[in-house]
Amino acid sequence: MMCPFCRDGETKVIDSRLSQPFSVRRRRECLACGKRFTTYEKIEESPLKVVKKDGARVPFDRMKMVKGIETACYKRPVSPDQIESIVAQIEAEIYENFDREVPSRFIGERVSTELKNVDQVAFVRFASVYRNFTDANDFVTEIQPMLRADD
Repeated sequence: MMCPFCRDGETKVIDSRLSQPFSVRRRRECLACGKRFTTYEKIEESPLKVVKKDGARVPFDRMKMVKGIETACYKRPVSPDQIESIVAQIEAEIYENFDREVPSRFIGERVSTELKNVDQVAFVRFASVYRNFTDANDFVTEIQPMLRADD
């Protein structure tokens, strides 16, 4: 591992621990300059493809899921840790249940379910884009079951 400060290649591992499922956090010290830094190791997985509604196949991109959830949660009381937890949970489910291809519908439905449990406004925002709402009636149709559940 190359030191990010002095670019020397000799480092030693001071501490290792599990960070997330299938990820190891390592605290390292450079033997040349003595500075410490953190690295993360992740298992290199076979590339997973997402099958879109139109049949197109694109590489799975975790950051797309993060950005979609962050957009839905904008100015809502949802912490970055909650978002990371949702993403990590869904990503783990994807790798548990699918080998090479995952339908985009699975990802969208899982995100919707998790957001509904965390913040209903964020859920409606996400659903409006994911389900391609065209008018106010689509919003009403989506919200009615939640209103009945609150009674």
